[in-house]
This record gives sequence, C-alpha cells and structure tokens, in this order.
Amino acid sequence: MELSVTVTELRYALDTFYFLISGALVMWMAAGFAMLESGLVRSKNTTEILTKNFVLYAIACTLYLIVGYHIMYVDNTEGGWLPSFGGLIGSQAADADHSLESDFFFQVVFVATAMSVVSGAVAERMKLWAFLIFSVVLTGFIYPVEGYWTWGGGFLSAAGFSDFAGSGIVHMAGAAAALAGVLLLGARKGKYGKNGEVHPIPGSNMPLATLGTFILWFGWFGFNGGSQLMISDAANASAVGKIFLNTNAAASAGALAALLVCKTTWGKADLTMVLNGALAGLVAITADPLSPSPMYSVAIGAVAGVIVVFAIVALDKVKIDDPVGAISVHGVCGLFGVMVVPISNADASFGSQLLGAVVIFGWVFGASLIVWGILKATMGIRVTEEEEMEGMDMHDCGVGAYPEFVTAK
Repeated sequence: MELSVTVTELRYALDTFYFLISGALVMWMAAGFAMLESGLVRSKNTTEILTKNFVLYAIACTLYLIVGYHIMYVDNTEGGWLPSFGGLIGSQAADADHSLESDFFFQVVFVATAMSVVSGAVAERMKLWAFLIFSVVLTGFIYPVEGYWTWGGGFLSAAGFSDFAGSGIVHMAGAAAALAGVLLLGARKGKYGKNGEVHPIPGSNMPLATLGTFILWFGWFGFNGGSQLMISDAANASAVGKIFLNTNAAASAGALAALLVCKTTWGKADLTMVLNGALAGLVAITADPLSPSPMYSVAIGAVAGVIVVFAIVALDKVKIDDPVGAISVHGVCGLFGVMVVPISNADASFGSQLLGAVVIFGWVFGASLIVWGILKATMGIRVTEEEEMEGMDMHDCGVGAYPEFVTAK
C-alpha cells in the first residue's frame, strides 16, 4: 500500500511537471508571434506591434485568471450551452492527475495564442487602446464560452466534436475575431488600387520573421504534445512521441509545399509564403496530431501549405488586408484541420466536425463584430490617415524601434 501511494505521487508530480513545461513552451510562442509580426510590418510600426503582443499576453493571463477559467471549466453543466459565471479557478479535485494550477497555466497560454492571431491581422492601422480593450473581452469572455462548449464538456463536446489541441477552438477562433475586426477596419492606405490592383507592402525584417516562425514551431511541441495531458505511463509517453513526430512532419511538409507552389506559380521562393506554409501545416495537424500515420501527417501539412498560399492571394483579391496572413493560416487552415480529423479518427464524424466549426466561427465572429462595432462607434478603432502615414510607433508609443541617430547632450 505504501509503495502504491509513492507511485501515485510520483506520477502526479511527473504529469504536473510535464504540464508546466509544456505550458512554458506555449508561452514562448508569444515571443514567436511578436517576432514574426514585427518582421512582417514596416519599421515605423514595429514598437507598436511589440507592445500589443506583450500587453495582450498580460491581459490574457489576468482576465483568464479572474473570470475566464471559471467560465470554461468550473461548475458547468455537462452538455450545456450556458456557462457558469464566477471568479478564479475553483478547487482541486481529489482524484486529479496533476495540479489545478498547472492546468490553469497550460490553458491560459492557449488563450493568449488565440488573441495573438488577431494582432497581426489588424496591424499598421488599428488604435492600440481599441485593440487592448477588445483583448479584455475576447480573453475574459468570448473565448472561454466556446471553450466550455468544447473542452469544458459543453454541447459541442456532447455532440462528438473533436479538436485535440485547438485547430478550431484556438486558431480558427482567433482568425474569426481577426476577420471581424479587419472588415470594420478596412485596408491599409495604398494597399489596393482603384482598379483592383494589389500593391505589396513588404515587411521590414525577414530575419525576425524567420526567427519568429522557428520559435512558433518550437513552441508547438508544447502546444500539441502537452495536450496529451499525461506522460507518466508507457501508453501516454508513446503517444507524446508520436505527436511530436507528426507535428514536425506536418510543419516540414507545409513549408516545402508552399515553396513549390511559389516556384511553380511565380518562379520565386517567397520566404513569407514558406514561413506561412510551415505554420499552416502546424495549424492543420493540431486538430489531431495523434491518430494520423506519419505519412498522412505529411499529406495534411502539404495540403495546408498549398491552401494557405492560395487563401492569402484570394483574400487580397477581395480586398481583405491581412499584413501577416493570419486569417489564412489560422482560419482557413484551422478549418481544414478540423474537417480532416474523421479520415484518421473513427471516433469523429464529418457532421459533428462541421457543426463545431460553424458554431465556433459563428459565435466568435458574431460576438467580435459586435464588440468591434461598439468600439468603432465610441472611441474609434482606426488611426487617422496622417498617423498611419507617420507610423504607429510615434503615435502610440512615442519611440521608434530602429532609431538611426540618438543625440545626447
């Protein structure tokens, strides 16, 4: 009996530690988003985009602690749609496999990831404080509600919707919020011509964008691997190993597929498309990185890498300006990832996956459109044309990211 208690405590400690390390890896993805986005915007907007990414993480951690986790997981009805409303994270279950605090930490970094998707899509023309106020609502209410419907045991979970680590729950949700904002915000000045021309606006720092993508790729092992929730026995440890393999395979295939599409279509190796191809593969495999075989994971990543290139081009054709391709990467490929789950996972059905995707997108897009609309009607969400031309750094932050000369007396 004494040995049994010791083994139980050891497994509890190991699973808690694995949860915390996985959460730390996902937290590091915040740096990845910051670097990727700062590399893909113009230099005059770099400090502002870094400020948004840093502060949104702090907002997500605070709001999810105060109300979000409770809405998503505490005292909710199984199979219901209306969450409980209260504060803080509740109390530890007697039969828990890991500490409650580690579960909170792992969940909160996912919330920040969803909000980070929004940041890049509205870059270079949205007011900083409008964005931060929206961050409060998304992380404290909009995301936790759909999180309850799915991971929290609500009606989508009861309907059989399956999303292992959040292709739809996290990534598509973030893209839905971003799309609502972009539609009300409008395109950057000079992005589109009067006759439908698309004028490229290159990013300022490709090394930073590449570094950011590598950081995201690295953090994704915690994102997907940690979602197995346990590692303290042979079956779970083997599952984590397979998740790592499939995650890496999908990312690699996505990058290669995007590269080949660019070469065959435009005759050039477009780095930004290759980076987004890797991210597209990661987003797509996230819905189920365990069930597919390694080669099927390669196929999922490759298809996502092709999809994202054409999705970015298609959005430009309809004048939806997304400076970093976030809506295409996280939204279009998030939907793709959710819908291919039943091919390798017999426990999922196309009907339940479609239901989940429609509900998640509809809720997040609709709620976000209302919040963005209120902000637009009150404080406004877009900077003036003069401020946009000068750059967000000086307008919102008062300091540039790359000052060429500093005079001191």
